Amino acid sequence: MPDATTTVQELREAMARFVRERDWEQFHSPKNLVMGLSVEAAELTEHFLWVENEASRRVAGNPAKMGEIADEMADVACYLLALSNTLGIDLSEAIRAKLVKNAVKYPVEKCRGKYRVED
Repeated sequence: MPDATTTVQELREAMARFVRERDWEQFHSPKNLVMGLSVEAAELTEHFLWVENEASRRVAGNPAKMGEIADEMADVACYLLALSNTLGIDLSEAIRAKLVKNAVKYPVEKCRGKYRVED
């Protein structure tokens, strides 16, 4: 199921099925899911802690490290999908709307090649 052919809806349904089969809905309050998401994001962050920028870019050349990072990214995504399911938020629409807001907040002519917007 590569990104190019997998929809967000398919992933949400797979996550919902996984949760339902284990009767975990009872534990999936928004609070618990956000806390779990935070923990998994921190675990992803650990892979880059105290690593210089260039070294972080070179991680792509290390298959074992990439596997560990992919697992953590998947954990983050699974929690986000579960939270979307629990709250009934259309994740695709939320991302599209946020990109529109960000385009206004960070206009190309002020931001291109810069890490912050200058007044």
